[in-house]
Amino acid sequence: MKQNKNSQGFGLYFIVLIFLVIAAIYFSTLNAGRTTSYTERDMTVALESEQVVSAVIEPSSVTPTGKVILSLKDGSVETLNVTNIESAQDTLVSYGIYPTIREVEADNWFLSSVLPLLVGAVVLVFIFVMINNQSAGANSRLMNFGKSRAQMSMGDGKITFADVAGLQEEKEDLEEIVEFLKSPAKFTKVGARIPKGVLMEGAPGTGKTLLAKAVAGEAKVPFFSISGSDFVEMYVGVGASRVRDLFAEAKKHAPCIVFIDEIDAVARQRGAGLGGGHDEREQTLNQLLVEMDGFGVNEGIIVMAATNRVDILDHAILRPGRFDRRITVGRPDVAGRKEILNVHAKNKPLGDDVNLEEIAQTTAGFTGADLENLLNEAAIRAAREDRKYVTQDDIKKALIKVGIGAEKKSKIISEKEKKITAFHEAGHAILFHVLPDVGPVFTVSIIPTGLGAAGYTMPLPEKDEMFLTKSKMLQEIMVSLGGRIAEEIIFGDITTGASSDIKKATKVARQMVTRYGMSDHIGVVCYDEEEEVFIGRDYGHPKNHSEEIAGEIDKEVKAIIEDCYQKAKKIILEHEDVLHHCAELLIEKEKIGQEEFEALFV
Repeated sequence: MKQNKNSQGFGLYFIVLIFLVIAAIYFSTLNAGRTTSYTERDMTVALESEQVVSAVIEPSSVTPTGKVILSLKDGSVETLNVTNIESAQDTLVSYGIYPTIREVEADNWFLSSVLPLLVGAVVLVFIFVMINNQSAGANSRLMNFGKSRAQMSMGDGKITFADVAGLQEEKEDLEEIVEFLKSPAKFTKVGARIPKGVLMEGAPGTGKTLLAKAVAGEAKVPFFSISGSDFVEMYVGVGASRVRDLFAEAKKHAPCIVFIDEIDAVARQRGAGLGGGHDEREQTLNQLLVEMDGFGVNEGIIVMAATNRVDILDHAILRPGRFDRRITVGRPDVAGRKEILNVHAKNKPLGDDVNLEEIAQTTAGFTGADLENLLNEAAIRAAREDRKYVTQDDIKKALIKVGIGAEKKSKIISEKEKKITAFHEAGHAILFHVLPDVGPVFTVSIIPTGLGAAGYTMPLPEKDEMFLTKSKMLQEIMVSLGGRIAEEIIFGDITTGASSDIKKATKVARQMVTRYGMSDHIGVVCYDEEEEVFIGRDYGHPKNHSEEIAGEIDKEVKAIIEDCYQKAKKIILEHEDVLHHCAELLIEKEKIGQEEFEALFV
């Protein structure tokens, strides 16, 4: 906004300056008139032709120059500039023309004296104002550099707990915070201390920011929102200054809520870096620690923060007195997903065939943001087909687009590649159907997707699970290897199409051995180093196991993969007739659903 005002002021000054210059030029040339160059011959020709009736000489202020105005018989007037009015007079008299000599015009004192001074003064004022504005703008930017960038809303109540679906327990925890803000005396009478901080942790898209807005809307108190990255700059001390300014503003509006989104950007564990730019972040964190629970008193200020990487936060900021409450915002269950779908379907006209309960069952693991995106993609598809309502088919195709990628039906595929893909996906589908802890199959397709896959097999989870069993993880490895096994059985050759499947199977097997202690040979010991490396500790940080153990881990991972490979191969060979029928059906239709696939086993 300041920049616009400065530019408008500059334009106004520039227009005034141009106007004055044009006015000076206009007034200086106002009395110039029409003139022609004088030569003795021009006057002589006019006099000899006896066309001159009378003449007027107008001397100028610069002697002996002037003008000679000749009136001709045809009524026209000819004006000549002369360099010597006495010589011109003598010439006219010699031809019998006695000219009238006018008095010398006095110079215009305004044009000759005042206007140049006025123009010069305006130019100087213009230059002075421009320099002053530039310096003032620079000083203003410099003074505001350490100011907080938090945006404040006055708790207008637009978003309340009624707008948050699928997070019943989380809302119950936060209702106490709302009560603290509405009537703090109720709690202080019995010696209860108002919580200073609430940390919400969970996967991206689970609704952490929405919960914070709902708390502010329910309590109807000022709400300061800022991102963790807004504190940190390349200049040392700016982040700490912004933290001080944020809490100073919050004190003026207490009781209020300060919400810091993605707090891990500023509150990572100290000492995890190699110096340099991390020093500024650590200074900012130190100031945040002091403001939340230091010598200063911040009564009535509740700090709410959100992160999906609580494991990398500094331990000092997690202790009671800074963040007294830690609320885990998890992925919604079936009932929660149905509530979320109902909320996002309010402003979308749904067809009679839409079954939100079925959609909730087929979207295990989806967050609130994923479900909103799912219905939005379905609505976009309905609009593209010029329909005024969303159908179940729209939602199913949106589910494939969101989960796997948009289908590329126009892509030209050779018959050989189509046949390989058909048997590959049939191998996955058979294992999904036969193995008890995975599946059942929802859709099998050999249509390429936008994520580079030649086809896909989508399972239909029947229930939500809080944890994985060893048998289920082994079955997931078997399913991942099903495509490679089918290629080997049918063609006696293998392709690169199973590369992502092998990568996934290897990752699961390694996690079983190093993280979950599911190896009989290695034992119940955690050798996983992924978190240590991610935090960014010193590069020389030693491993937590020997090279001998590393070799044993590799052997155990390989043994798990080979064992699953042989078991999966045995199952597919037992259902080789289904493998052929499924592949033939896929080549014919390109995509089959659950009922068509399960009918092959009858």
